[in-house]
Amino acid sequence: MPNHYHLKTALVLGFLGFSAALADPPSFLRLQSDVPLTGGTSRFDYQTFDPDTDTLYIAHMGAGQIIVYNTRLGKVEATLAGYPGVTGLLVVPELHRLYASVTRLHQVVFINIENLRETARVPAGNFPDGMAYVPETHELFVSDEMGGAETVIDVEKNKRVASIKMDGQVGNTCYDPASHMILVNVQSKDELVVIDPKTQKITNRYPIHGGKHPHGLCLDTNSHLAFIGCDGNEKLVVMDLNNFQEIGISDVGKDPDVIAFDPNLGYLYVASESGEVSLFRVRDRKVEKFGDYPVGNNAHSVAIDTKTHYVYFPLAKVNKAPVLRIMKPAN
Repeated sequence: MPNHYHLKTALVLGFLGFSAALADPPSFLRLQSDVPLTGGTSRFDYQTFDPDTDTLYIAHMGAGQIIVYNTRLGKVEATLAGYPGVTGLLVVPELHRLYASVTRLHQVVFINIENLRETARVPAGNFPDGMAYVPETHELFVSDEMGGAETVIDVEKNKRVASIKMDGQVGNTCYDPASHMILVNVQSKDELVVIDPKTQKITNRYPIHGGKHPHGLCLDTNSHLAFIGCDGNEKLVVMDLNNFQEIGISDVGKDPDVIAFDPNLGYLYVASESGEVSLFRVRDRKVEKFGDYPVGNNAHSVAIDTKTHYVYFPLAKVNKAPVLRIMKPAN
């Protein structure tokens, strides 16, 4: 077995916890292709996938661009410029809208995905980052990472309607359709915070004991689990959202960032700045680790097409040029 396919023993906590690591076959993540990108060898950030149109939107943060990639045709259809420091992206297919956090302009930009034209720009704090959409209230909740707040935007009126103080640096934001609540990481306080979108008030704060500086956040809405990536101590923490108890902790790559979940296969991907992705299987509310797989330098952003199970990693520099690395699990 090659040395770079190494397993890390998972710590079992509670009756769910992490089981012993699974068998780690070589080339479990198989390279499908490297798609050349433009914009220079600068940092990428979040991605968002539209299953209705099979379109992947990629934030090329360093270039100030949004890349529009057609996964069905396997080609870049457009590159949108003029978005300096773009980080978070969120497509809402039912609204035909793409939302982009443009950090250097301190705005969230609204883009019509049917014609790729802007429809609005809304102030969103100091450093807008991750986003979540609440369909019941037609509001966008935006992590103002450096501003220590959660910005709330009415997407029908195209205006900011609230700024919720989080008392610390804000990590990623998710909407939980089971509880109809917004979940937010507060990095500097090691907390998972719950917000009621109807009242725009914080209802609870839950300490994260197993991880430091929680940044990445992803949900398994079927199992009602939260996956929390902690870049302060390279841990993945699994929290049971039924009682907000931690039920598992595992090592991941150095400086974990974006987390993506394929509910059809039950595969969880934790992408890290170190260039490796930690892969887990979630089944019957049990989390099992496959291993840590090298993807490429700064492979900290991951997105999934849950129909084809292709996994997408934009990489800033492969053979002196940026590429979109496309991979797929072996089974």
